[in-house]
Amino acid sequence: MDKPSHIVKSYEEQLKLLEDTIIKMGTKAEDQLLMSIDAFAKKDLELSKKIIAEDEVIDAYENSIEHQVVNLIALRQPMGIDLRETVTALKISSDLERIGDLSKNIAKKTLLINKNLSEPLTNSFNLLGNKVKKQLKSVIDSYLKRSKNVAINVWESDEQIDILTTQCMEDVIKYLKEDEQNLQNGAQLLFIAKNLERIGDHTTNIAEQIFFLVTGEYLEGNRPKNTDSEML
Repeated sequence: MDKPSHIVKSYEEQLKLLEDTIIKMGTKAEDQLLMSIDAFAKKDLELSKKIIAEDEVIDAYENSIEHQVVNLIALRQPMGIDLRETVTALKISSDLERIGDLSKNIAKKTLLINKNLSEPLTNSFNLLGNKVKKQLKSVIDSYLKRSKNVAINVWESDEQIDILTTQCMEDVIKYLKEDEQNLQNGAQLLFIAKNLERIGDHTTNIAEQIFFLVTGEYLEGNRPKNTDSEML
């Protein structure tokens, strides 16, 4: 992980370092997700092992952000937008850490799948994975550009991930019914689908935090959801 080559002295430098660390953490979380989707699609066991090993990088970023936030609040006593920047960074880092953990979980489950999957089943997971990947990239861009409109779009698109998750789980249930020997693989696939859905939820959490950061207000109304996947 990159470390600053000098002691940060000014308030502005501390805030900029905090922002840069969030962006680096978000980029690493995005990389981990991309690799986990790729490892699953290609059944790449070596890539899966790499994802698991590199999860500690995201944890180190989270620890760095926590340390920076504590120092900022204790020594600088930020107010207004600066306080929002500081508190939002802490909350976003928590969601990014969970995204890293969930990507690692997908890699672990991929290691347990012991045979090739049918093309329709693989396609369902590709659609879900690609949508989650797109949402995470968008929300990181939203933080970088301080775009409330992109954050709103991510927030409003959460239901699409739920719908794709439901489709994946229905396809897995069909797969389980085809052959009792599919039980082990089917169980891992259900976990992978739910992990991808949870990454979508954490991405939407970040979108809510970015909207608050930019506007000082909270997104109103219930998050758009599709509840079918909760019933399976």
